[in-house]
Amino acid sequence: MNYLAHAYLSFHHPQILVGNMISDYVKGKKKFDFPAGIQFGIMLHREIDSFTDGHEATQKAKSFFRPQYRLYAGAFVDVVYDYFLANDETEFNDDSLKAFAVETYTLLSKHTEYFPEKFASMFPYMKSQNWLYNYQYKWGIAKSMSGVVKRANYLSESETAFNLFEKNIEELHLCYNQFWADLMPFAKNQFEKFDHL
Repeated sequence: MNYLAHAYLSFHHPQILVGNMISDYVKGKKKFDFPAGIQFGIMLHREIDSFTDGHEATQKAKSFFRPQYRLYAGAFVDVVYDYFLANDETEFNDDSLKAFAVETYTLLSKHTEYFPEKFASMFPYMKSQNWLYNYQYKWGIAKSMSGVVKRANYLSESETAFNLFEKNIEELHLCYNQFWADLMPFAKNQFEKFDHL
């Protein structure tokens, strides 16, 4: 999953949110350098990613991108899932998405001392360009896909990925619906374990 989903699946817990958002920038035993709540957020992020990668709907969604993007197919599916989440009327409307984005930036801004260097340099752009809110728009997804290319070692363009997204949007939406119906209860169950630690 991409940033909107990981933020949303932190269930408004500040430290878990921080861990969930920085997890990709924390390697190996470095996670033990953080407070318990952030450590749990890092773990939760990784549990969500493993669940996502193993889900049959995600495998189908990746198949639309894999011929052109191979191992990076999953990164583009993560972005696509955020588009559908941002437009999922059972989770958000325009006002609630806007409010959630502001809440997320506010909570993260209070914990910047825990940001790894790469996330710290990226966060001001996420906030000023309002990535979380703008995932609801196709132009926001196009920019996010371009960001995937900038962070990748072996990609040179994202236009093909965006065209594949538009061409297969209905089938990708079905994949999201099938996947999200399973992910939400899974993530809630994982989150509730924090209360028992």
